[in-house]
Amino acid sequence: MKTITAFYLTDCPYCHKAKKAIKELIMENEDYSAVPIQWHEENEEPDAIKGYKYYYVPSLFIGREKLYEAQPGQSYEEIKKYVKTALDKALS
Repeated sequence: MKTITAFYLTDCPYCHKAKKAIKELIMENEDYSAVPIQWHEENEEPDAIKGYKYYYVPSLFIGREKLYEAQPGQSYEEIKKYVKTALDKALS
């Protein structure tokens, strides 16, 4: 199993949706609860983002491979789909 590194901002609505999606996905499939996710608030941990290439948050990575970067206007359903894909990759 791989660890997901996640970057977010406290006041970001897309980040709140991604965290909600993770909780919902865990309710749907308990296996996702085993995936380690290291959350980094980019304003509070500026050193943590060094070496990662992204513009929007939330952004999810395994190692330096970007699995998901939110885009303006994404719906909750789109965010949940991408988060699920990231969790599936972490489990594989």
